[in-house]
Amino acid sequence: MAESAQPRLAAYPGGRDRTSVFTSYDPRTGEAVGEYPVQRTAELTRAVRAARSAEKWWGGLGFSGRKRWLLDWKRLIARRCDELVELICTETGKPEADATVEVVLAIENLDWAARNAARALGRRTLGRNWLTRNHKATVGYLPLGVVGVLGPWNNPVYTPMGSITYAMAAGNAVVFKPHELTTGVGVWLAETWRELAPEQPVLQAVTGTESTGLALCRQAVDKIAYAGSERGARQVIACCAENMTPVVVERHDKGAMIVHVDARLDDAAEAAVYGAMANAGQNPSGIQRAYVADSVYDDFLHLVADQARRLRPGADRRASYGPMIVESQTEVVRRQVRDALAKGGRAVVGGLESIREPYIQPIVLAEVPEDSLAVTGEAIGPVLVVNRVSSMQEAAERIDAGGNAVAVAMFTRDVHNIETFAERLRVGVVTINSATAYTGIPALPYGGVGEYGQGHSHGDQGLREFSRTLSIARKRYRGTVNLTTFDRRQRDLRRAKGIFRLRHGHRL
Repeated sequence: MAESAQPRLAAYPGGRDRTSVFTSYDPRTGEAVGEYPVQRTAELTRAVRAARSAEKWWGGLGFSGRKRWLLDWKRLIARRCDELVELICTETGKPEADATVEVVLAIENLDWAARNAARALGRRTLGRNWLTRNHKATVGYLPLGVVGVLGPWNNPVYTPMGSITYAMAAGNAVVFKPHELTTGVGVWLAETWRELAPEQPVLQAVTGTESTGLALCRQAVDKIAYAGSERGARQVIACCAENMTPVVVERHDKGAMIVHVDARLDDAAEAAVYGAMANAGQNPSGIQRAYVADSVYDDFLHLVADQARRLRPGADRRASYGPMIVESQTEVVRRQVRDALAKGGRAVVGGLESIREPYIQPIVLAEVPEDSLAVTGEAIGPVLVVNRVSSMQEAAERIDAGGNAVAVAMFTRDVHNIETFAERLRVGVVTINSATAYTGIPALPYGGVGEYGQGHSHGDQGLREFSRTLSIARKRYRGTVNLTTFDRRQRDLRRAKGIFRLRHGHRL
C-alpha cells in the first residue's frame, strides 16, 4: 500500500476509456519517469482469468519443465540486468551498487527456487507404525492456483521476487501489482516473462494505486503475498478476510543488534552502520537499534559515530545512499527523532538539522528511552539508536518487549552457547557476527512471530507457502490386526491391547 504516498493522477487520453493514469517520479530530481493506467476491477478480473488458464499449462509441466522455463527466465534477466539496475535507480534513487546487489540477490533466489522445488515439494514416503504397516503413506505439495503479489517500494525487485519466484516454482501463476512508486520495475519483470512465453501469462503485472491492490485482494485468487507498512498490512488482511483468502505478510520495519562484552567491536560497528543506513535506512532487513554491553558501550559508540560521519547521501555515483523514496517518510523520521530527543535521548551524529528533503544525513541517537517513537515506531530512515544494557538478558528483554524486531544480529565470540540464547528471542531470524548478509542465503526462510508471523518467504518454507498439502495413504495388503471394522475379532482386540501396553505402558 502507499505509505501516504500520493501518485499524481490524470485523465487517460483517448477514446471512451475514462481510466485514470498515474505518474511515477525520480525521487532525486522530481522528474516524471513513467505513466501507467490505474486498472480497475474489470481489468483485474481478466488478468486473473488469464492466469487461471496459464496455470493449468504451467502446473502440468511438472517440476522439471518449470525448472527449465525459470532458468531460461533467469538467464534473460541476467543478460539484461543493466536495464533493470538503471530502472531501479531511476524509480528509487538508489545508488547503482545498491540496485545491483538487489538484482543479484533476486536472481539467486530465482535460481534456488527453480532448482530446489522438486526436492522440497515432491511426493515422499512417510514412516508407519505397527497399526498401519500394511499401508503406504506419502505426502506431496501441489500448486494453489493463482497467487496475487503486492510489492513494496523500498526493494522493488528483491522483496516481491521472494514471493513471485517461489510461487511460480511451486506451479502457480502470479498476478503482480507493483507499488505505484516503482511500477516500471514490476512491468519490466512481467515483460521479460512475456518475451519468453508470450502465449502463457504465468506472470502478469497489473498497475494502479492502493485501491488497485485492495481490488486484487478481492479477486478470486488463492493467496495474497504483501510487503509494506503496518497500515497497509492491516488493510490487506481485512480485505482478504472478506473472501477467506490466505495472506503472507512482510511488514516494513528493521531489526535489532546485541553487542556482547567480548564482541569484535569494529565488525559490530560496521554492521550496525550499514544495517541502519544502507538504502537510506529503508531496508526491512536492516538495524533499527543496537543494545550494547555497558563495559564496551563508549568504545562501540565512538566507532559507530566515526563511520556514520563518513557517509554522504546523494544522487551521484560516490554517494553512500540515495533519497527517501516516499516523500512523506521524511516527516516520519523527523517526528521520531524529535520525540527521541524530547524524551532524553541525545544526538551523537546529526539530528533534526540532518533532514533536508529528499535526503537525510546519517543520524545516530544514544540513550533513547524505550517508549520513544524512534524505538517503537516503524523504522524507515538512516537512523540508528544505540542503547546501553547491563547484560545480554536485558537486551533480550528489551527486544521482546518492543515486539517489532524481525531479525536480531548478535555479536560475540562465545559462538558455542549463543544459539541456546538465541532461541529465547521472539524473532524470526537470528544472525551471529553478521547482520544483513543472511538475505543472500536463499535456503534460509524469512519470517517472524506475532504480527510478523504471517507466513514465510525463501527456503523450503517459502516454496510450501504457495502450495497445498496432499497426503495419500494406500492399503497394500490385509493387516494382521484390523480394528477399523465392525466385524473385528476379539483376538485382534486382545492382540492390539497387548502390543499397546508393551509400547506405551512401560518406562524406558
